[in-house]
Amino acid sequence: MDKIERIKELKREKNAVILAHYYVDGAIQDIADFVGDSLELARKAKSVESDIIVFCGVYFMGETAKILNPDRKVLIPYYKAGCLMADMAIAEEIEEFRRENPDYAVVTYVNSSADVKAVSDVCCTSANAVKIVENLNAEKILFVPDKNLGSYVAEKVKNKEIKVWSGYCPVHQKLTVEEVEKKKKEYPNAVFVAHPECKKEVRDLADFVGSTSQIINFVKETKANKVIVGTEEGIIHQLKKQRPDIEFILAYSEFSCDQMKMITVDRLLNALEREQFEVEVPKDTAKKAKVAIEKMIEMS
Repeated sequence: MDKIERIKELKREKNAVILAHYYVDGAIQDIADFVGDSLELARKAKSVESDIIVFCGVYFMGETAKILNPDRKVLIPYYKAGCLMADMAIAEEIEEFRRENPDYAVVTYVNSSADVKAVSDVCCTSANAVKIVENLNAEKILFVPDKNLGSYVAEKVKNKEIKVWSGYCPVHQKLTVEEVEKKKKEYPNAVFVAHPECKKEVRDLADFVGSTSQIINFVKETKANKVIVGTEEGIIHQLKKQRPDIEFILAYSEFSCDQMKMITVDRLLNALEREQFEVEVPKDTAKKAKVAIEKMIEMS
């Protein structure tokens, strides 16, 4: 029996569900029960009824699934799969900010640790960040941890004061105006799509800016036959399924999250066979973080 068939067999035997982010390897996406962006996965994690959730993504995503499913076993195939952006915010500094600025509400990107979510008013994703900030009953916002997504929200929500944390996604941060202009010159008839985690000057060159799911929806409808992709390469696996007639060009050659790529078929198989690398979140932290996550889901 090959590895893929064995994974399918173990899923049935153990009543397990596999959730995968768009940025993991295509082979993992193909075997997953559900593939999505952070918002879609949060919603799915809340609704699953399986005994075991195997989360194919980085660790904070597994934490979110555990927070929403405290009585289920949540596994991650590689527990050291992390996120440098999430590491750029710590709860102690946010608590200090809150003490010094009690009139600010804290809106936290789901790309953050459970500890940081626990000291936040509400979470958001790149797909719903603008909507969350617009509808939040607060005039002053601290946006944590992504300065690029925060600046994008500030562009869209003009009537609120928005301070942004200094964090960023190193993979998206590497994309430069020069790289984009080079690709546009090479492919003059291509449209350029960018994730809001990209820098403002890069977003300003885009024909469309949106989350991974929003980019997929845009590509479904575009009349272009070439698309320059300004986000992590894993999304192209899904884009090709939707539009096999389009040529997809990465905005730069190394647009890949090495942490997401730590989730492999072998590690997924081991996670299911051994039920290893269980995600745990302290009960008090989980209780507080759940309020911010569920408020996001309600407001979306």
